[in-house]
Amino acid sequence: MRYFSLIFICVCFQFNFSQNISDHPLQSKDSVQQQKWVDSLYTSMSVEERVGQLFMVQVFSNKGKAYENKIAHLINHQHIGGLIYSNGGPVRQAKLNNELQAASKIPLLIGMDAEWGLSMRLDSTYAFPWNMTLGAISDNKLVEQAGRQIGEHCKRLGVHFNFAPAVDINTNPKNPIIGNRSFGEDRDNVTDKGLAFMKGMQSAGTLANAKHFPGHGDTEEDSHLKLPTINFSAKRIDSIELYPYKKLIKEGLASVMVAHLNVPSLETRKDFPSSLSKHIVTDILKNKLGFNGLIFTDALTMKGAADYVENNVNNSKSLIKGGEIDLMAFLAGNDVMLMSEDPEVGIAKFVEAITNGVITEERLAYSVKKILMAKYKVGLNNYSPIGIYDLEKDLNRLKDDLLYEELMEGAITVAKNTNSLLPLRDLETKNIAYIALGDDSGSPFLDELKKYTKVHEIKADKLDEAIDKLQNYNTVVVGFHKSNANPWKSFEFTQQEMAWLYEIARTNTVVLDVFARPYALNDLLSVENIESVVVSYQNSKIAQEKSAQLIFGAIEAKGKLPVTAGPFFPVGTGETYNSIMSLSYGLPERVGMSSDLLNRIDSIANYAVDGKMTPGIQLIVARRGKVVYNKNFGYHTYQKKNKVDFDDIYDVASLTKILATLPVLMELEERGSVSLDDKLSDLMPEYKNTNKKNITLKKMLSHYARLKPWVPFYYATLDSVTKLPDPKYYRYESTEGFRTEVTSTLFMRDDYQDSIQKIIRDSDLLPSLRYRYSDLPYYILKKYLEGFYDKSLSEITEDRFYKSLGANYTTYNPRKKFSLKDIVPTEIDNYYRYKKVHGYVHDMGAAMQGGVGGHAGIFSNANDVAKIMQMYLQKGFYGGKRYLKSETIDKFNYCYYCGNNNRRGIGFDKPQLGEAGPTCGCLSMTSFGHSGFTGTYAWADPEEEIVYVFLANRTYPEAGKNLLLRENIRTEIQRLIYEAIID
Repeated sequence: MRYFSLIFICVCFQFNFSQNISDHPLQSKDSVQQQKWVDSLYTSMSVEERVGQLFMVQVFSNKGKAYENKIAHLINHQHIGGLIYSNGGPVRQAKLNNELQAASKIPLLIGMDAEWGLSMRLDSTYAFPWNMTLGAISDNKLVEQAGRQIGEHCKRLGVHFNFAPAVDINTNPKNPIIGNRSFGEDRDNVTDKGLAFMKGMQSAGTLANAKHFPGHGDTEEDSHLKLPTINFSAKRIDSIELYPYKKLIKEGLASVMVAHLNVPSLETRKDFPSSLSKHIVTDILKNKLGFNGLIFTDALTMKGAADYVENNVNNSKSLIKGGEIDLMAFLAGNDVMLMSEDPEVGIAKFVEAITNGVITEERLAYSVKKILMAKYKVGLNNYSPIGIYDLEKDLNRLKDDLLYEELMEGAITVAKNTNSLLPLRDLETKNIAYIALGDDSGSPFLDELKKYTKVHEIKADKLDEAIDKLQNYNTVVVGFHKSNANPWKSFEFTQQEMAWLYEIARTNTVVLDVFARPYALNDLLSVENIESVVVSYQNSKIAQEKSAQLIFGAIEAKGKLPVTAGPFFPVGTGETYNSIMSLSYGLPERVGMSSDLLNRIDSIANYAVDGKMTPGIQLIVARRGKVVYNKNFGYHTYQKKNKVDFDDIYDVASLTKILATLPVLMELEERGSVSLDDKLSDLMPEYKNTNKKNITLKKMLSHYARLKPWVPFYYATLDSVTKLPDPKYYRYESTEGFRTEVTSTLFMRDDYQDSIQKIIRDSDLLPSLRYRYSDLPYYILKKYLEGFYDKSLSEITEDRFYKSLGANYTTYNPRKKFSLKDIVPTEIDNYYRYKKVHGYVHDMGAAMQGGVGGHAGIFSNANDVAKIMQMYLQKGFYGGKRYLKSETIDKFNYCYYCGNNNRRGIGFDKPQLGEAGPTCGCLSMTSFGHSGFTGTYAWADPEEEIVYVFLANRTYPEAGKNLLLRENIRTEIQRLIYEAIID
């Protein structure tokens, strides 16, 4: 009875069997040759070979030789036409594929599920963002590029069909199998993204496949496990679910996959899978929508099809099996039977059906010739094996990382932003804590947050403990981190996590960042007390880093929710804002530099460390506001106990001049409190009757004032015989009158500060006027600035610059704020302090001022120094705040005495005028910076928009010979930076 029903089905079908190749989605550019190849090959094939073409068998590349022999047997004896690869690795798959292709008389059509890249199935391959993430991006060109690069990976691995994009419109948040695999719930957005993805992939030579027809987006069952039901009217399905297919078909879609769904409005037979329905496959997809590309069934091993039970005329029920499902799928109009439960039995059924007239020659030719057309289109008429050399490298390219960065930057969505809390600004007013919820790591997120300001992670076992610890913070970033292993992983908040979130938000300003699908927000009962909500979609390292950058305004907010996320966030929600010009972090190619060329810096840095020119180095390079090289080398000391880390801080020595004294003075100058033409006698009355009374700020800060280069103030305070600190000036404990801390065991008499100033006032001038670098102007200015503000220079710089810049690693006297393990030592002193200088300023004159000098005393890390240099480069603007006027920067960054063979600006060093000097000689004269005795160096170039920071402790264990300078290490690195510019 079942056999006659199949005959009846066949007789009733009306196929358009004409194989007109013109305007066909599988048409090759050389269509005449394609037609000849197809016809010739088809004519040469036996019936069994033709039937075999209709079957695409699942293959794993990780199951061993016996399994592989079984697949080879199917190819040799059943003439299988195609393979769909599943789990394994790229090299193993390539080798196996080459063997199987060699065994096949007719080249095999290769397919894979690689919706977000080959990593959907294979290890050691690239994972692009999931469709839900792509759905949040406004720029469809980025989605097209994602499709193209996934297509390039497929093509490189010999994959001809990628069963993507999924164009299911996910209108059901409880959908267990689609979810993140969908571009969203809005039909137009899904269509636009699907079309862009398809175009990109097919432009790379990999054929696309739209799935799961007629639409799997509104189900609560997984068709792998049972047959889901779609209870919508035909009109609704036509206007929503079928909408993407209509558009993609018109644009040249190569193939469609038909799902196993129960759709009562489209198929009257009860619980009849759509993949077996003639009305759905032929009448709707082929005839109504006009699709003439390849039609694949979804996997026939899935329970939605494999467990189909036929209701017979006598109301008895029987399980359809043993190849009959395959035959029913073909008679419904499908071309390729994907993952048949038993291909041998299925093929035998087909041959029997052909013999008995159930399948006509015309019907068989219709599908087989389409398959052969596809084979020709993907180049199988000139098949060549997959190249194994560099395969993994080719599947994990720099260009893929570059695109991933752009995709995440375009996707991350600000769903709520009360009172424009984001991007976080006014950092001097923020005490920020971070709390991690979820079951996955948030370390990259926290590390990136710390690049912008001080952020403390709060860990607690109980809610009361967490609330207590948060009392000292006014802003809390809550990261909800869920597994990024695959798009089906759990994404919901637990009841306990929601309770914590509500309570934390009740008493704190909260930024909630969700590193999971937007549906995670569905269960929240209220977001009233949550000031800002960010949806980052995935918990990948790049997603976490980019989200932190967005929170601090280093990158724009551009994303829009592709789905409704609970009652508070409808589809399309997404607040946008521009960058506030804080440093961002990313790949060099994003700003016209070469990663490979920049990586040559590594060899020079390692050469310096290995050659004991310095125990360790921190290095940062930024261009156009993006840090593109950020590496650490070596250790704190040659004992190699502590590796140099991002948050280690160095004594930056004379960089203090441009990091502390100069910005404070620039601020006063633009306010009119001082003028560059002011004389010392105008600023400080005590200079009226001295030989320095007529020295102007301009000349003094240009090192063109005949001032002595350096005065060894400490030397006069040593015992003339023992050369130890003289008790007249020092105590070994802090006592009355001796509170100036030189080290933890050496305190100087407080009034000696006046002696230092007097020594400077009374010092002789150099006999002739010429350029001569001097520290003395900064001793003078320190006294002036502290008098003006009635505060320590340490307080002035903190209050006016460092706190708001988020430069929390920049400070005088770091031992008061940081652990010694995070402070890099500078020298073992055997001439003044007679101990290891660790956490105290190296410069003796600054040490005699309690560690706070105008010329030295600042400790910092490379990232903070880069912030300040970037502020200068951006003409006084950084992080949404204007610190200095553009004209002020220009005024100080000007060489007033270049005509007198003096390269200096006002406070800033400038490139050399001749052959030798402080730079590589490859920078413009608009560039500026400074260097420090301990091996530090910071430089900014407005023309190329480059900031370069080099921190070292070359003075450890002793200052000795300056091998860094002798070997031109810093300037050779600078030369490589400029050679890495590729735009």
